[in-house]
Amino acid sequence: MALELTRVDYTLLGLTSPQCMKLLPSSGGKSVQKAVIGDQDGVLQVLSLKIGEIQISFKTLPGEKITRISLGGALGTVQDKIFSSSKTEVRGYTKKGKMFLSFDTSLTEHIKLMHISGSDLLVTGDHVYNHYKDCKDTSSYLSSDKISDVIALNAEKLHKLVPVLACEDRCLRVLDESQVAQTIPLDSNPTCQYLYHNNGGDSGDFLLYGTEDGSIGLLQITKCGHDVKWVIKNEKQEGGVVSMHCYDMTGDGVADLLVGRGDGLIQVYSMPTDVGEDIQPPAQRFSYTCNESVTSVQGGVLGNTGCDEIVATTYTGWFFGLTTAVVEKQVSGDSSSANSKLTNDDKLKIIKLRAEVDDLEQKVMKEREKYESATQEDSPGFSTIPFLSITDKMWLSKEDAIYQLNLEVQTAIDNVLLQSDVPVVLLDVEKNSAVVSYSSCDSSSENKLLATYRCQMNTTRLELRFRTQEGQQGTLMAYITPLVQPKCCQIRHYPIKLLSLHTRCHQFDSTRPYNVLSLKGGFSLAEMHAWISFCLPEVPEKVPLSDPAVLVFESTFVGSMLRCSYSKGEAEFQSDNICTISILKDVLTKEATKKKIKLDISSSINNESIDSLLRLLDPKIDYYSNLEKKCTLIEALKDVETHEENVAECLMPEYKEILKNQSQLRAEHSKSSGFLDRLKAFITELFLHWYKFKGINVKSRIPLLVEILDNYNFEELLSAFKQ
Repeated sequence: MALELTRVDYTLLGLTSPQCMKLLPSSGGKSVQKAVIGDQDGVLQVLSLKIGEIQISFKTLPGEKITRISLGGALGTVQDKIFSSSKTEVRGYTKKGKMFLSFDTSLTEHIKLMHISGSDLLVTGDHVYNHYKDCKDTSSYLSSDKISDVIALNAEKLHKLVPVLACEDRCLRVLDESQVAQTIPLDSNPTCQYLYHNNGGDSGDFLLYGTEDGSIGLLQITKCGHDVKWVIKNEKQEGGVVSMHCYDMTGDGVADLLVGRGDGLIQVYSMPTDVGEDIQPPAQRFSYTCNESVTSVQGGVLGNTGCDEIVATTYTGWFFGLTTAVVEKQVSGDSSSANSKLTNDDKLKIIKLRAEVDDLEQKVMKEREKYESATQEDSPGFSTIPFLSITDKMWLSKEDAIYQLNLEVQTAIDNVLLQSDVPVVLLDVEKNSAVVSYSSCDSSSENKLLATYRCQMNTTRLELRFRTQEGQQGTLMAYITPLVQPKCCQIRHYPIKLLSLHTRCHQFDSTRPYNVLSLKGGFSLAEMHAWISFCLPEVPEKVPLSDPAVLVFESTFVGSMLRCSYSKGEAEFQSDNICTISILKDVLTKEATKKKIKLDISSSINNESIDSLLRLLDPKIDYYSNLEKKCTLIEALKDVETHEENVAECLMPEYKEILKNQSQLRAEHSKSSGFLDRLKAFITELFLHWYKFKGINVKSRIPLLVEILDNYNFEELLSAFKQ
């Protein structure tokens, strides 16, 4: 059964951070609830709706940016105490606005995340986690990777506190005081955690998690380990998960899962009643897309008594609901309309609102004219460039080896100029309404890309997708120009690493044949860590505490693996891709030379590694070569079908299949445009690096290799590498 929900805009607040809006528990039944919201201006307010108008229960003065809102109270009681975190301080308020707690944690990092469980306060910065019991420090943990979320399992049901940290190395870490009790590996970086059914389920140890790539999963975490109950894969390339909540929107007596995503998508999933072994993932019942990233979602009753709704906030501060109530859309206020169903009170409200809007428009116009005249060159006045908050995130999609860059500004974007000193290929994004134009790059300059995205009116969020090429290091710069006067722009820098298409993974396949690069010298652990960070993405900022430190990577493009094991004065790199070994050898030698560090370098080349890697690539080359051929044949087959009668009876079965699936084939070809050429270019590089390590110059044999790739045959390709 599909849900029918209608959007109702309530108010516009300041910029909001993720999970800074909560609905206070209702007094009983389906009575109207109050919403507590904290914004980046430091304003905390509790508001409700009465006869369609916003009623503010209390509102604090502006202050430091509020980073998280959490509801708490004694275990087993109503959780209606409001806690907010800002800078290094946690404050507690009653629902009537009385402040009963002001606790300065004195942390070296600002509080980024917070969770309340009874008298236990859990806070984290980027890397440090602290646990306070009755405002007394009881334990802490230092993470080498950034912490993206913190939560505790249901302490009332488990009779103990079990904190869980979501970390950017694709892991959930379950803590026992200051020690890691267990590490749960995930396929992507976790961004959000939430207790199943708001209380961890019947046993209190069920945990929902959302990831950067948009997947959602359910775990049961016990003393003995963990059990994955289900995972919802993100097959439609939707945004990352920012916020989750459980609330019965479908009226079947079982709480549904509400999800808010970074691309503005709000979804409702009907969760199964059982969490047995053969359980199926939840089914989607509703989705709604707004034009801004969603920062918080909650289910409850806010606008109308007895009417369930999803309440949400966006990055720019919109506070709105998706309600089950029937909203009358005939609000023209024209009393002569035969279809008008408005009461006299409603009509008076509309007339009053219109008068207020007209008055505001006149004030804005006067202030704009005054400001523009003050900013003219011959004016004695001066102008101040406004600071506009911009949130940005760049990440690598594991499925298609493509980078995605998300930009969001608190006001409308005029244009975004991209400049890169390394080759970058921009790709089309369906969600984008911006018009892209390219400028030619002067051969004497270092620019390899100059492109401008001109945005449509009222566009505050822009998604970009692009491909990179390994072996070249540089910087992609975005010049973001908002639609304000005087004209100004902010610059964002995004480093493109030498091995930019590699991503962190958990398991190292020891059964593959590997090439080995070994280094010994007078370098420290921190220096080697910095050199690795220069070459590879997703390397933690902090030096790993283990000795030796071990990082494992996988190429999202070709599927090869890389294992980095390093300690003071010694490092070893294993990879089944000789190109990776060659790039690392060149860069590490160069970096050591800069610091005048003498290195003892040795490399061991495994002849079986080239066979293994080519067999790994064979299915991809074969598939995309056939796809290219099929798409080439479509137009010819359509011409034959048009001019020849009864052609379907004459065509071979494979040609009939091509005509039947032509739409699907074209869509797949468009999605993977250029992938086959990238594979061919990689194999050419592989060919050169392979013989480079053998001391043989094979540039004269490149045309023969290209011919083999154009008329692909695996055995011929393999023999070309073994000549």
